[in-house]
Amino acid sequence: MFLRNLAGLQRHNLNLHITYSWLAIADGALFFASCYMAAWLCFLPDPTLFAEFNAELFFWAVTFVGMTMLAMLSMGLYHPRLRGGANGALRRTISAFILMGLGMSAIILSFPTLFPYPSIIVYAASISFVFSLITRSVFTSTVKLEKFNRRVLVLGAGRKASNIVSKMRRESDHHGFRICGYVRVEEEEATVATDKIITLHQPLSEYVRQHEIHQVVVALDNQRDNLPEEELLRCRMLGVSVVNLLDFFEQEAGKVLVDEAPPEWFIFAQRFNPQLAGGFGKRVFDILAALFLLLVTWPFMVLTILAIKLEDGFKAPVLYRQDRVGLYGEVFGVMKFRSMSINAEADGKARWAIKNDTRITRVGNVVRLLRIDELPQILNVLVGNMAFVGPRPERPEFVGELAKEIPYFEKRHCVKPGITGWAQLNYPYGSSVADAKHKLEFDLYYVKNQSLYLDCIVLLRTVEVVVFGKGAK
Repeated sequence: MFLRNLAGLQRHNLNLHITYSWLAIADGALFFASCYMAAWLCFLPDPTLFAEFNAELFFWAVTFVGMTMLAMLSMGLYHPRLRGGANGALRRTISAFILMGLGMSAIILSFPTLFPYPSIIVYAASISFVFSLITRSVFTSTVKLEKFNRRVLVLGAGRKASNIVSKMRRESDHHGFRICGYVRVEEEEATVATDKIITLHQPLSEYVRQHEIHQVVVALDNQRDNLPEEELLRCRMLGVSVVNLLDFFEQEAGKVLVDEAPPEWFIFAQRFNPQLAGGFGKRVFDILAALFLLLVTWPFMVLTILAIKLEDGFKAPVLYRQDRVGLYGEVFGVMKFRSMSINAEADGKARWAIKNDTRITRVGNVVRLLRIDELPQILNVLVGNMAFVGPRPERPEFVGELAKEIPYFEKRHCVKPGITGWAQLNYPYGSSVADAKHKLEFDLYYVKNQSLYLDCIVLLRTVEVVVFGKGAK
């Protein structure tokens, strides 16, 4: 029953995987305790100082915990589909503590009177680092146990159900749940593995009860004629979660299956409200985020300008203006640092950027890897034709082509394009119609679930993209 309640709770918590939220709570509590342990060690020669400093220590601990948790979140350490195994988690943990150290150093230098004992932070960071490795090791072992995974039964074994097999191939895609089987119905051609197909010889609700199923995913090719309404209603009465395939992918993979989504799904979607993108809060967030990014990155922008001039000559242009499609399909000029040769498209024909593109300069390779070439788009955000977070804007030449090939492609234009976005975090750089289709699945998830909370999550996890070179370039 506990796991059944979690299945329902998770659907209402955007990007918050319930099992990883427990890991975050455990980390936060241990990091808080680390501060008190660090202070005790620091004042061990003179315990009276610890008693005198105890009242101020709470503020220190809250600041330290907040900075450390934000750094770990930005490295994707609470993301359920984290890949790379133990080595990947270790690299991200080290990077998170380096980020935390830089952040705490900046705070201590800015407010030295509030932090008179910086050695406590050094002790606390060392203790917290050890704690984080221990808790993650225990968590990784525990979360794989059967009793901590939702048991999911898929109703259907045909084309729609095969999406789960083909698009959730990796072990990291199945964190928190386990597919117990695919129930084949009459007149449906099975396309999933035969060892996973279940032929029922009893009512569906009885099978669900006997096998302690926590969630039923409806993935029928012909739902109108084959949907067992009464049995699914009995499952709901047993406390079992029942969701369709689209909601399941939105919940577990953070994307919308464009090939399976009928128009009415968007029409009746509860959270689908693009007008929220033009709200006052969103605009304030964009301006503050853009100004903060400008404050942090202006030295890198100056170095980029000098590097481009040194490579191509002081008369060579530094910025590159390119037409892109923005809100409601309106075309605007996006600003970027020039990363390709001056005559990259001398014939006037638009081309996809590809891996190892010979048009990219040596400086361009570096700035694209670090995403520095996108920084001039801060001006686009301040002017208002871009948001800080949103789908990446495409060129008009490509939009016309992609809209013919991909269903719902133009729906991404009901929000402002962004410097970074949900698709950039979840899908690598693409240069084909197929890649654009996969990225659209994540873009539509953002359009449907947009909120300031989701924008903050994207903003934090963009740090991971820059540090580890994943996502768009």
